[in-house]
Amino acid sequence: MTVTLTPQDIALLRERVERAQTTGVAIPKLTDDYPDMTIDDGYAVQMALRQSYLSQGQRQVGWKAGLTSKAKMEQMGVSVPSIGFLTHTMARPENSAISVKGLIHPRVECEVAFVMARELSGPSVGRAEVLEATDYILPAIEIIDSRFSGFKFDLESVVADNGSSALFVGGGRARRTTDVDPRTLGVVMEINGEIVAMGASAAVMGHPADAVALLVQILHGLGETLPAGSLVLSGGITAALPVTPGDHVIARFQDLGDVSIRFVE
Repeated sequence: MTVTLTPQDIALLRERVERAQTTGVAIPKLTDDYPDMTIDDGYAVQMALRQSYLSQGQRQVGWKAGLTSKAKMEQMGVSVPSIGFLTHTMARPENSAISVKGLIHPRVECEVAFVMARELSGPSVGRAEVLEATDYILPAIEIIDSRFSGFKFDLESVVADNGSSALFVGGGRARRTTDVDPRTLGVVMEINGEIVAMGASAAVMGHPADAVALLVQILHGLGETLPAGSLVLSGGITAALPVTPGDHVIARFQDLGDVSIRFVE
């Protein structure tokens, strides 16, 4: 990593992002004040944010990949996804009522989640290693929430904002990757009984395991590994769609079953 921000700048931006995440009050994108901020700077802020949450008693349970569809990567002008950390406070039960209180721009997307049987590390991990190290996959809904005013942001700010991570819900039924093909899973998202999005898991970099492999490579650059037992959200199969109180969301996955949640005030 080549970090250009000073330790004081990193601490200031970490505090700014953490306050927005914990109060639900939007902030301007970070590059408004730091126009020369780099993606490595964004990760430095994210790692400081992670350390702050862990010091407050949160427990890390995994990681997420973002910008894993070709369209999203082209839109943001990048060739690899971004990543963010997941803690136990972000998890919500399947079929639960999720309050939008404290969320600024809540949106939902369908993802394939990987649960790792063993640690992965290094700069050259590939699809085969990911599949061999996976205990099982399961369907998930991620609730993302950009904290930037007017939903206007750039990649550097998004990385510092922990990849817009907010909440996630796993459900359906766990399956071994030897029993289903993670690349060919169809998914339909319904909101209030209406089909609002459809897709196939190949939309995630051609194969969701490739997104997990790139996540491990990014972690290597950050001096981190992907521990055994980690849950990994491999990236959105469908578009991220806005939700409001009263919405009932169901993600129906081929071979993996359904995930259902509803939103309240």
